[in-house]
This record gives sequence, C-alpha cells and structure tokens, in this order.
Amino acid sequence: MVRMESIAVIFGGRSAEHDVSVVTALASVIKPLELTKKYRVEAVYIAKDGAWYWDDKLKDIKLFTSGEIQNYLHRTQPSSVQFDGGMTLVKASGIAGRKQHRKIDLVFPAMHGTYGEDGALMGLLDMAGVPYVGCGVSAAAICMNKVLAKRVALGSGIPISKYVSFAKTDLERNASGLLKLLDKELRFPVFVKPAHLGSSIGISRATNETELRNALEVAAHYDDEVLVEEEVPNLIEVTLPVIGNEQPQAALLERPMTKAEDFFDFETKYLQGGKKGKGKGGGSKGAQGYSQIPADLPKGLYSQAEKLGLKVYQVMGCSGIARIDMLIDEKAGSVYFNEVNPLPGGLYAHNWNKAGMSNVELVQRLVGFAKERHAARQSLTTTFGTNYLQQF
Repeated sequence: MVRMESIAVIFGGRSAEHDVSVVTALASVIKPLELTKKYRVEAVYIAKDGAWYWDDKLKDIKLFTSGEIQNYLHRTQPSSVQFDGGMTLVKASGIAGRKQHRKIDLVFPAMHGTYGEDGALMGLLDMAGVPYVGCGVSAAAICMNKVLAKRVALGSGIPISKYVSFAKTDLERNASGLLKLLDKELRFPVFVKPAHLGSSIGISRATNETELRNALEVAAHYDDEVLVEEEVPNLIEVTLPVIGNEQPQAALLERPMTKAEDFFDFETKYLQGGKKGKGKGGGSKGAQGYSQIPADLPKGLYSQAEKLGLKVYQVMGCSGIARIDMLIDEKAGSVYFNEVNPLPGGLYAHNWNKAGMSNVELVQRLVGFAKERHAARQSLTTTFGTNYLQQF
C-alpha cells in the first residue's frame, strides 16, 4: 500500500491578520486538499501567543466562530515540532508517557502577515529542507514590505505612483517637519499605509492635513515604517492573481467595485461582504466582496495591465502563488504597480474558478509547484569544503 503524503497546513499566528488566516486555511486550503483524496492533511494552528497546536479538531471552523477555541487552548497541551532533516509533528497521545508523531512531506502555509507571509516561516522551512507552497524567503520579504517592493519596481523600470516613506521614529521626533515634507512632495488625496501589513489593516485615505495627521498615527500604531503615496487620478483599481514558477500563469484581471473614497479597508473587504462595492451586473462575490471578473477595460489597457502584473511577479522573484495589485489612470491609459500579496486571501479561488480552475485543481497545482521549486533548490550546492578549521 502506497503511503499518502502528509501535508501540514499552518495557519493563525502572531499577526494582525490571524483571523483571515484561519478562514483561508479551513475554507480554501484544507477542504480542497482533502477532497483530492491524495494527501493526509494535518491542521497546524499557531495561537496568538505563538504556541503550536496539531489536531484534526482544528479543521472545524465552528471551533473558531463559536469562541470555543479559547477553551480548547486552555485544556490542550501545545504540540512541538522536530526539525530532523525534515519536519515531524509531535504531541501527547492521551496515553501516559506516549507521544504521537507525524512526519511531514510538504507544508502549505496559510498564514497572512507577520511571521508567516513575510518570509519568517519560509526561512525556517528552508533550513529544515521542507518543501512548501508559495514564495521563497527573499520574494516574500520584498513583497510584504511595500516600500522595498516599490524600490525594486522602480529599479526595474516598472511604473509606480509618487510616494514618500519614513520610519516611525521620524514621526515621533519631528512630526511637523515631516508634514512639511509631505506637503512639499505630495498632493492630496493621499493613502497612508503601514509598510508591512496586508488585508488593508491600518490604511487610511487623507484629503487634508488633519486627516493626514490621524492617518499617520494609525499607520505608526501598526508598523515601524510608514508609506504615504499620491492617489492616482481617474482611478481604476485592478488585481491579477498569478501562479507558477519560471513560467507564471495569470488568472483573470479583476476590478474591485469600489470608488477611491470607498477603498478596500479591512471592514469593506471582510466584514461587510463588499457592501460598499456592489456594482451593476458582471459582479462576482469573492473573498473581497463584489468584483468585476474579468475587468471591463479596453482590450489594449487590459493587456497592458496583465503584462505588467506578470512582469512584477517575475521581477520580485515570486513562485507558487501571488496577487499583483495595480492602479490605472483611466484617462491617461497608464498602469502603475501598487503592491504584491504573496498569499492572497482565500487563494483568490473565486477568480481562478472564473478562469476555469476548480479549488481542488488549484491546490494540487500549487503543491506541484512547491515540489518543483524544492527539487530545483536541492540540486544546488550549499556547503563548501575547506581546511579553514585546521589552522586553529
């Protein structure tokens, strides 16, 4: 009998996007992986205090939506992880002195934001030699730092909107001087963002100095680096989900049905079902409310945005999966890179479904890309023999 591959789906974590991660894991990753009947799927939940838990009970969304998760954590002993030339999950079995072990063949990270999507988890898995779905350390770190991503884009000739970035300490030391700089360099309206967070947490739109002051405080509450960028005029926002390694494949260009003043903050994305963004006809209700899929744009502009999205994916060094967000000046016909999400919420399965790919096929392909990338990395030499130590 052939042993089923064990895939650990890791979710939760010490991140502001903890709850979004839970939904992504349970609805968009674990369920379709189990429907393939090819894998033994292990749910690995990282609580907000950083403790790891491994249990089939964690596959039930009701455990989290009912609030029962707190009682579960209180009465359950955390699991441990052995990095033993791979990855093995370990937990008490309920029998005195006995422990349960599970060797993991591949990891499917479903963690958004800090310590998960930013490259931290990927670095741990790389050191352990465990294949995993999604972007590698460097790509994840670049993509999750909006300022760094803009600098990489600028250096590669990718158009971006005008921006200013600064450290939280700059704001604390000289807020008035910083406001003067922003007034000189940028024009209202502007968007103020924490440099490292996703799910639109901490993002504000400011149309005057008072709103700007408040927005800066909010962003600095969440991050030690802040980004302020000019709003693109005649704005159309679009997003492009992409999968693949060396030869990436795009889904459909998607247009969230919002106006600039109703931009996708966390509440619009996840708590209202996109009520602010309900459009007329052609809409698709996905993880972020109502969107137009494919985006109703002139053929040339659609193609321009699609090509830019694929270029960004490759320039940032993405692999496996990512989502490229872009801004279009409709009158000028100009497309600007905005940011990259290295783990799209819900894997943007609603878009791939529209493009003809089921949830089950999507996760299987992502597992395949993970194995392909791991094999390529394993072929590289990472050690080097020397006589250096013999001189001591």
